Amino acid sequence: MAVDIKLVFDILAFTSVMVLIVLGLGVIASMMGIFNFAHGEFVLLGAYTVFLFESNGLSAWAGILAAPIVLALVGLLLERFIIRRFYAVPIIAMLGTYAIGLIIRETVRGLLGGHYKSVNEPLPGAFTLFGIDFSIWRALIVVTTVVVIAGTWAFLARTSIGLQIRGSLENPMLSRASGISTSRLYAMTFAFGSALAGLAGALIVPLYQLSADIGTRFLVQAFLSVMLGGVGTFEGPVLGAALVGTTAAGLPWLVIPVLADPLVFVLALLIVKFRPQGFITQGRL
Repeated sequence: MAVDIKLVFDILAFTSVMVLIVLGLGVIASMMGIFNFAHGEFVLLGAYTVFLFESNGLSAWAGILAAPIVLALVGLLLERFIIRRFYAVPIIAMLGTYAIGLIIRETVRGLLGGHYKSVNEPLPGAFTLFGIDFSIWRALIVVTTVVVIAGTWAFLARTSIGLQIRGSLENPMLSRASGISTSRLYAMTFAFGSALAGLAGALIVPLYQLSADIGTRFLVQAFLSVMLGGVGTFEGPVLGAALVGTTAAGLPWLVIPVLADPLVFVLALLIVKFRPQGFITQGRL
C-alpha cells in the first residue's frame, strides 16, 4: 500500500510539471494560432538559470525566482523582434520557433561542454504522512502547479486584461475595431507562456540532471497534450497534460519501459483521430 501511494504521488508530481509546461504552450497556441517549438528550450533556459545561480555561489531560490522573469523577457524580445513578423504565415512562424530552439539548445550544449550537471534540491529530504515518506520538493512542485493554475484562471476570468485576451481569441478583428491592441496582447501572452516554461524548468532541474536536451523530452508530450485537450481553451491543455502526464509516468510500471513512450503516442494519436477537435471545444479560455 505504501509503495502504491508513493507511486501515485510521484506520478502526480510529474503530471504537475507537464501541466506547467503545457499551460504555457497552450495559452500561446490558443491566443496566437502557432505552436512554439522552442518551448522545450525555454524549459531548458529556466533550468540553466538555476544552475548558473547555484554554480556562482548564489541561492538556488534566487535562481528559481529569476527563471520565469528571465524567460518572460526572452519571450517578449523574441516575439517583438522576430516572431511577430510571421503571424500572417503561421507555418513560417512555427519553423522560426524551431530554429530559435535549435540555436538555444546547441548554445547551452556548448556552455555545458556536453556534460550533465546537477542542481541540489533547495528543500531536500522528506516529510512523513500516515507513516509514509514523501519528497518535500515534489510536494512543492504539486502545490506550485495548483497555485499557478488557480492564478491563471483568475487572471483570465476576473481581470480586464484577461477579458481582452478572451475577446481577442474569439474575434481578433472585432477586438481591434474596439480599440484593443491585439499586438500588445500577443506580446504579453508569449511572455507569459515563456515564463511558465521557465518556471517549469527551474522546478524540475533538481529532479533531473541538467543537459541541453532536458526540455526536448517534454516537448512532444506537451504538443500531444494541447492537441488532446483542445486549442482555444484554458481547461483543455490542463486536462490533456493530466492525461498524458499520468499515462507517461504510470505506463513504465505496467509495461516494459522501452514500450511506454510509444504507447503514450499511440493512445494520444488514436484519441486525436476520433476526436480531432480535442476534449473541450474552442471558446472557453
